[in-house]
Amino acid sequence: MIINDFLEGHSLTAYEYFGAHFVDGGVRFATYAPNARNVTLMLNGGEYEMNRLDSGVWETVRPAENGDIYQFIITTQALQKHYRSDPFAFYSEVRPKNASIIYDLNCHDWHDGEWMSKRDKCYDKPMNIYEIHFGSWRTKFDSENDDRFYTYDEMADILIPYVKDMGYTHIEIMPLTEHPYDGSWGYQVTGYYSATSRYGDPAGLMRFIDACHQADIGVILDFVPVHFVTDFFALHIYDGGFLFESDREEERFSEWGTALFDYSKPHVLSFVKSSINFWIEKYHVDGLRYDAVANLIFKHGRRDEPLNDTGIWFLKNTNYAIQKRHPDVILFAEDSTDQTKVTAPVEFGGLGFDYKWDLGFMHDTINYIKTPPYERRAHHSKMTFSMSYFYNDLFILPYSHDEVVHGKKTMLDKCFGTHEEKIATIKCLYTFQFGHPGKKLNFMGNEIAEYMEWRPEKELGWNLLTYPAHDSVHHYIKELHHIYLNEPALYENDYNAGHFRWCDANNSNQSIYAFIRRDNYGKGIYFVFNFSGLMQNYILRVEQNGDYSEILNSDKDIYAGTNCLNGDMRASNYSLNLRLAPLSCAIIKQK
Repeated sequence: MIINDFLEGHSLTAYEYFGAHFVDGGVRFATYAPNARNVTLMLNGGEYEMNRLDSGVWETVRPAENGDIYQFIITTQALQKHYRSDPFAFYSEVRPKNASIIYDLNCHDWHDGEWMSKRDKCYDKPMNIYEIHFGSWRTKFDSENDDRFYTYDEMADILIPYVKDMGYTHIEIMPLTEHPYDGSWGYQVTGYYSATSRYGDPAGLMRFIDACHQADIGVILDFVPVHFVTDFFALHIYDGGFLFESDREEERFSEWGTALFDYSKPHVLSFVKSSINFWIEKYHVDGLRYDAVANLIFKHGRRDEPLNDTGIWFLKNTNYAIQKRHPDVILFAEDSTDQTKVTAPVEFGGLGFDYKWDLGFMHDTINYIKTPPYERRAHHSKMTFSMSYFYNDLFILPYSHDEVVHGKKTMLDKCFGTHEEKIATIKCLYTFQFGHPGKKLNFMGNEIAEYMEWRPEKELGWNLLTYPAHDSVHHYIKELHHIYLNEPALYENDYNAGHFRWCDANNSNQSIYAFIRRDNYGKGIYFVFNFSGLMQNYILRVEQNGDYSEILNSDKDIYAGTNCLNGDMRASNYSLNLRLAPLSCAIIKQK
């Protein structure tokens, strides 16, 4: 039954049969290789014949122990022999080695029951995601090995307290599926069921996630459903035929030089769908971010190309099954297209995601801060355009790793002006992100105003915090995060148009923006931004007379500002008179 479900594209649990599993008599090894002439098992240096079933599955049971090393030797129809890692391996040798390792995943006693019982999709809760690359957030100096990666257990001790202190609610980790090349950042995968051995063993990752949950931190994994690496020990031409990729050469490879999954093949659908379910069930992850969804919607990810019918089928089939099985797990689409209904349920013609990355917001706002202040009046709509489509889908607002590599400059360095002007501008930009409806995501280093582009082989520039300007940004963002967590108006009604209103959307002459976020009782929190390079007097039109308090001002001296503040105010004639420093912003709360 398990094999039939796998072959027909219905399986969510193919990993329970395929791979290496402890059974009576030893370990059962099973792999799907219908095009192979013969398959043998290489176990601890010895070779053992495997039996071929009518389905094209090869299996055998051998005496073996946890930690033993194995590979499949596949003889093709052309009599070529290839040593392959197990596509369903739970653990792998540390690169550059690539054999699979027997691993019993019943190795951790979970203590996250309270978290698991209350987790949900956070539609009416704060979601502030810290995107990290596990290997370069910090590195550890080892006298024997020079700099080395922190292990899963070591990271739990240093990352979790930092995340809690800064006010993040979730960690999103760039791919932890096994991959051969550090410089791929994990996006060129060889082991879809194997937690990378760079940072320790599967039990270590389980302990890390468990510790996150016990600290009320959600864990999201980056997942790569479009393509896989062409290294010949893994999935590529696995059994001598094109088992995972297309039989048609023109549809076999991606623009990244990787092989594309062919979702017209039911067993491929089962393989990837089961992998997604695997990380949820075995590692208790709270969400998955699908990489490069545009390429699953359109051929080559471009709207001027034909629809990718098999990719859309994969998304609908998989997301429907996962949503039914795990209604509390969050599915994110990293989608650069303007395709609608990405976050609509499959039953209503959607793709079944819970959130879509708003890459339009990201690009528009970044392009705006690159523009000199004296030219911004001509680009005023870049900061308002996102609200014209925001309620078409459920959006998350990202400033991700893709924006701080490959010559794009860091978030701080994108800002126009002197160092002081950049520092002032970046505080305004992040405040705009946190005031704007939608959940939030920032890549590591954004919060310390990094000047050096992210490099996966080197840790973040934590020494920047010894410089007052960078330390002030770090402190400001921490304060901003905690205001976000403590003010329900900023998260409870993200997707209810009645709880957001522009107070001033078209003030291009002053380059000023103002809007209100309302809570469930009608009380307002106002955001005001002066993106000009001039000191300005400004009248903020409010909805009610009464007392107001400025709860955050980016120009405060402790945030490297000039202390042009407004403090407590009283509105009369539905107006507040404000003084706004150049490149500054203020959050004002009705008492």
